[in-house]
Amino acid sequence: MSAPTPDRSSILIVDDMQENLVALEAVLGPLDQQLVTARSGEDALKAMLRQDFAVVLLDVLMPGMDGFETASNIKRLDQTKDVPIILLTGTDVDADYAYRGYALGAADFLSKPIDPWVLRTKVNVFLDLDRKNRQLAVQAEQLRRLLVAEQAPGRTGGPAAEGPLEGTPSSGSGRMGAGTGGAERLAEITEKLTEIEVLLRDAQQPDRTGLADRIAELEATVRGLDPAGGGA
Repeated sequence: MSAPTPDRSSILIVDDMQENLVALEAVLGPLDQQLVTARSGEDALKAMLRQDFAVVLLDVLMPGMDGFETASNIKRLDQTKDVPIILLTGTDVDADYAYRGYALGAADFLSKPIDPWVLRTKVNVFLDLDRKNRQLAVQAEQLRRLLVAEQAPGRTGGPAAEGPLEGTPSSGSGRMGAGTGGAERLAEITEKLTEIEVLLRDAQQPDRTGLADRIAELEATVRGLDPAGGGA
């Protein structure tokens, strides 16, 4: 199993039958993502507390902690509640299985035998969402570091501690000095960062356009900082 890289997401596959795990790994292999398997609900929860996943494929019919109970536990934990779950089950199941799954917060429900193309297509949607969310989180953290650097006492010139944010002025420009104008800009940036953090943390499927707009507003605010450190 390959180690995760910044360009690859992780997918958790949960099924008590080894042959099903092997089949699902074969279907998802062409996506070139990190595949992690678990053979019980307990093992799935342990894996999700160790690392982040873009999506979970969860078999419903498992001994002990079944898929519904596992999904309920996933949605109960703050660390895992926002991870999308695709429930998988056989053809001979109760008619209300899909309803129960959606009521627990599952994002999708598929019956076996599963069409490989359909499964890859659905998983790809969540992989794309995960990539966008990670990109937005990185941009928000870059802006936060820039804000902290601008607030550092005795700051003169030079690049920010972690390097300049892409698309923002290099050293010697856009510096914020003391004064009412600088304080107002700091307050504005702090407020926008808080809005982005709330959207990233609380949204089940964040509005990527809205997040991108807020980040663009932040970048514009940072670029507009007065180099002399006065007003706007």
